[in-house]
Amino acid sequence: MSYKVLARKWRPQSFKDLVGQEHVVQALVNGLDQDRVHHAFLLTGTRGVGKTTIARIMAKCLNCDKGVSSTPCGECSSCVDIDEGRFIDMMEIDAASKTKVDDTREMLDSVQFTPTRGRYKVYIIDEVHMLSGHSFNALLKTLEEPPPHVKFILATTDPQKLPVTILSRCLRFTLTRLLPDQISGHIAHILKAENIPSEDSAIMRIARAADGSMRDGLSLLDQAIAFGGGNLKDDEVASMLGSIDHVHVAAIIDALVDSKASDLMQIVNDLSMQSRNLETVLDELAEAMHRMALIQAAPEFRDPERADWDSLTERSARLSPEDVQLYYQIAISGRRDIGLAPDPRTGLEMTLLRMLAFRPVEAGSETLAKPSVAKPAASSTSSAQTASSQASSGPVSSPPGTESDMSGAQRAMAALAALENPGKFVEPVRQRGGSTQDKGSAVTGPAKSAQSDSSNQPAMVEQASSASKVDSSTSETSVSDPQDSADWNSLQTSLNLSGPARELARNMQLESADGKNWKFLVPDTLIDLGSESVMASLQSALSERVGHPVSLDLHSASEPVQSVATQMHAAQVSRMSDAERAIADDPTVQQLKDKFAATVVADSIQPIQ
Repeated sequence: MSYKVLARKWRPQSFKDLVGQEHVVQALVNGLDQDRVHHAFLLTGTRGVGKTTIARIMAKCLNCDKGVSSTPCGECSSCVDIDEGRFIDMMEIDAASKTKVDDTREMLDSVQFTPTRGRYKVYIIDEVHMLSGHSFNALLKTLEEPPPHVKFILATTDPQKLPVTILSRCLRFTLTRLLPDQISGHIAHILKAENIPSEDSAIMRIARAADGSMRDGLSLLDQAIAFGGGNLKDDEVASMLGSIDHVHVAAIIDALVDSKASDLMQIVNDLSMQSRNLETVLDELAEAMHRMALIQAAPEFRDPERADWDSLTERSARLSPEDVQLYYQIAISGRRDIGLAPDPRTGLEMTLLRMLAFRPVEAGSETLAKPSVAKPAASSTSSAQTASSQASSGPVSSPPGTESDMSGAQRAMAALAALENPGKFVEPVRQRGGSTQDKGSAVTGPAKSAQSDSSNQPAMVEQASSASKVDSSTSETSVSDPQDSADWNSLQTSLNLSGPARELARNMQLESADGKNWKFLVPDTLIDLGSESVMASLQSALSERVGHPVSLDLHSASEPVQSVATQMHAAQVSRMSDAERAIADDPTVQQLKDKFAATVVADSIQPIQ
């Protein structure tokens, strides 16, 4: 007798034998037991989850010699013939090979005839989405109003390709992918019935490789049994699948913790020499990072099915939660993009090196070599030229995510953001004269020539100089009691205020400062900002800054006050006016207006920041 593969030998013969799909089974069982059976069913889901199996069980339930029920006997002639595929009233049609409208019409010609042996004629159309448009049109009317002795069961892996008219005429059931635990449990049951010795880790490895498909899992089980000579061992299954074992994953994690790129490259070389599937390395590494994140977040949780749980528990103490999240994100991103690499080995090596390059480091620790950014050298020319250069270039801030102003967690999140959105943080464009301009506010076309015109440079330098005076901060030295608004403007920027307290300090003018008593003028529209908590924060910061306790007294003023906010607004208005005038006076812009009747969009003009 010829050998029968496990996927066919252990095909479920009733609803109670099905693994998973409880939501579908419950609806079908209740419908059969209550005699509420729809005339057309649509079963959707990925390959190997039980679509055709459920259709055949339905055919047995409808045509069992003992009557319609959810529990066919499986012993009568109808049930046996259906199991063996020779029941004359069950037509199983492969739509992938019979796509033409003539094939559909030939099938529908037999619908009007009553069943020969059974109670119902059951039409099982597999991969129904492969039918042509004309075939669907020919099927529509019969599918909507079939004879009472006909039942249609359609199965497809791609329901999006079905016309809406077909979907609306069917009772749809979506079969879900099976979990690894469900597949491994069924495989263990089969191995026990077949008297085949096995290791639990090998069963779980096959279950994960099945990717939610029971048929794929049983096919891999057949292959693993043949590969192992009748035994199922984890190392042999790993070699057959080309996957890596826990030892390699642990070695990769150790090399990442120690920042040893040479060790990582040696591990990849060893895996390549063993003909392992390098694409699965990132899958295994991402899964290990997931379990390490679980260990860190829920130390009391433990998965008894994982043999390497103790090993990962030990290594999770050597990595911060930020590093684990970063490595997980890089692993799944690299797995997604590995097909774009020149070859899998190059893609794997670059992904592992990316983990080292993006790993945040604490201040003062040794890091990988990074390209240094040259700072502009101080000019040895006159003080007027130095002031002009500084004003034209403007204040230069550190890019987002630098180590100087971010914690370890923030640096990790910045690295993730840079990985997922390369190009989000764009360096400013260097323009003539050393000035910087944000790409988002760059002016193109004639406006660019107007900005770079040498005749406009003195005005722009003067504007930037006035702005820098308003927004400059004082050095961390002792401060005497200020006597005018200019001193307050300098002092308030060094108080390290935030929220309402900062806004209040920016919008008030120092009227007088007599030792410990400080009096301020505030616009009457903003006097409500001076709440008790805000005043307490401002008083505490100011007392700490000047070195002795002070008391604050606010007075409302109906006239405009000389505050930092008003001066900055005036400077901004002045810069905008100068920019508009520079555009209007540009010779190129004037030529465009004269020759082409062009106009300048006012909202598109932005002064140099």
